[in-house]
Amino acid sequence: MLLDRERCVLCARCTRFSNQVAGDPMIELLERGALQQVGTGQGDPFESYFSGNTIQICPVGALTSAAYRFRSRPFDLVSSPSVCEHCAGGCATRTDHRRGKVMRRLAANDPEVNEEWLCDKGRFGFRYAQQRDRLTTPLVRNADGVLEPASWPEALETAARGLAAARGSTGVLTGGRLTVEDAYAYSKFARVALDTNDIDFRARVHSSEEAGFLAARVAGRGRDLDGGGVTYTSLEKAPAVLLVGFESEEEAPGVFLRLRKANRKHGQRSFALASHATRGLTKAGGTLLPAAPGTETEWLDALAGGVGLDAEGTSAAEALRGPGSVIVVGERLAGVPGALSAVVRTAAATGATLVWIPRRAGERGAVEAGALPSLLPGGRPATDPRAREEVASLWGVAALPARYGRDTGQIVEAAATGELGALLVAGVETVDLPDPARALEALDRVGFLVSLELRPSDVTRRADVVFPVAAVAEKSGTFLNWEGRARMFEAALKPEQMTRTLAPSDARVLHMLADALDVHLALPDLRAARRELDRLGGRQGGFADDPREPSRPLPRPGDGEAVLAGHRMLLDLGRLQEGDEALAGTRHAAVARLSAATAAETGVKDGDLLAVTGPTGTVVFPLAVTVMPDRVVWVPLNSAGRGVPADTGAEPGGLVRIGPAAVLPADSPEVRA
Repeated sequence: MLLDRERCVLCARCTRFSNQVAGDPMIELLERGALQQVGTGQGDPFESYFSGNTIQICPVGALTSAAYRFRSRPFDLVSSPSVCEHCAGGCATRTDHRRGKVMRRLAANDPEVNEEWLCDKGRFGFRYAQQRDRLTTPLVRNADGVLEPASWPEALETAARGLAAARGSTGVLTGGRLTVEDAYAYSKFARVALDTNDIDFRARVHSSEEAGFLAARVAGRGRDLDGGGVTYTSLEKAPAVLLVGFESEEEAPGVFLRLRKANRKHGQRSFALASHATRGLTKAGGTLLPAAPGTETEWLDALAGGVGLDAEGTSAAEALRGPGSVIVVGERLAGVPGALSAVVRTAAATGATLVWIPRRAGERGAVEAGALPSLLPGGRPATDPRAREEVASLWGVAALPARYGRDTGQIVEAAATGELGALLVAGVETVDLPDPARALEALDRVGFLVSLELRPSDVTRRADVVFPVAAVAEKSGTFLNWEGRARMFEAALKPEQMTRTLAPSDARVLHMLADALDVHLALPDLRAARRELDRLGGRQGGFADDPREPSRPLPRPGDGEAVLAGHRMLLDLGRLQEGDEALAGTRHAAVARLSAATAAETGVKDGDLLAVTGPTGTVVFPLAVTVMPDRVVWVPLNSAGRGVPADTGAEPGGLVRIGPAAVLPADSPEVRA
């Protein structure tokens, strides 16, 4: 963000936004009288996830974007309404483009969702689709084992031949960034063309308990589904909010802005079960309920019973019993055995309403589309004969597969051991999976691999057939946000505006691939997918039973060990942020966190380099001594190297070794932040 001081009229809109709305008081009116000007303190960066909003609300154009400045004039641009593809917030955006290229993205005014604000990731994170390595033509591996460009008919024929040979033993990994229509196409293709329930969108930590929770508490519920559920408005009006496995500013910035607004406007009380008080929790006036990884189940049962709590816990238990209170569940809670079962008990005991907020834009819609091994579209159980008959009748097939499918981890393991003959993978990065090393082994060992992707990746480099697909700006579709609100959008970039041929959507590729398999998928376009989804509707006959998973014994760290905690930052090394160096420069510093007692025991102090070592490697971060439980080390999961799980082989909740970082030679495999 750049400032032209000669334009500034000192209206203070930018400083008021930063102080009041975002809670980041780093841009101020400096000096007095004729010398007064907007700026930051000497050496103080404007560290905010919402800085781009000050550009948009500046009335005179004094604040400008470093990436867009002098690139085009507003009257040269074509503006198209759209929806952000990054988190599950479903923020309304305006995409400005020229000659088939997106030039900038602005926040659109939507009072019920993002009001008039947009985080910097949503505003500036669109250049990933403009990179020079963008896939533009199908690729097929030749007899020498080399991927080479191929025609669409040749690629479709090769893919169909490989998938047909593995029919009934193919796994489908869709990732969490698909539109509802594309996710539905994968769900239908898996059952009709591949005869399998081995399909899962969860390219992250997951569990069978989570699948049960999604079936019982998420599928079929929401604003545009059953007319109920939590919305932005009801969340803002809630007297108390409990965040479990969820960090609002990092994982859903629009939710954070509502929580901060609610605290400032009517004193909403928010509580977080977490390892430490984050910036977002502090700015929203929240209270930390300190929980080491794995203790969330114990905490939730204590809140449900109202016993065995300290002063803050007792206050939280009482506040949650107020009418309209909300419990927000994040996707990370799936990694804690018994926690999702416990959160259901807590909601029942307190009367609070549950809402699930995943991190990616397509995950909520993937649940409704049936991109899970246990669910058909509309939240129907895949093991229910009546549900299968109902869906099979609409799809025009005799029967659907009855066997309970494998989840992501099981699909990866089955591929690695040779139980699966083929994999169909869409937009999945191996570093996002719970065990990245095992995922690479699975890709290397599986008999046949088909990838649908935007750009080269670990998957495409190992694939037998690669199909290019359209980015969000190039296709129409629907995202279902965390409220269960349908966010439809049209393609911003039209074929006649492009200097290259647009790639088809995932659903269109699957339709053509089904034709090559001599299977009638009947999804030639967006309208066909939406018609089928409307005809299917939701499940009739109530919801599934709540999960009842017991907790497990917690790991006990020995000398020099700690329990690993962590989550992904909003701005990290994710591939959808590539292409904008200015955005990358605003990432928050990657630091490890220890309590003062654990730091002293380990022999490190604030600012020292801390080495965190797992089964397969070590990462090094500067240390920030933090108020948090002892024998717990928190690290950002994807802010250095290939990510902590990939570089160390450790997952949150597991044990790692910690100690002062040794001075290593430059060619050391150690990864430093």
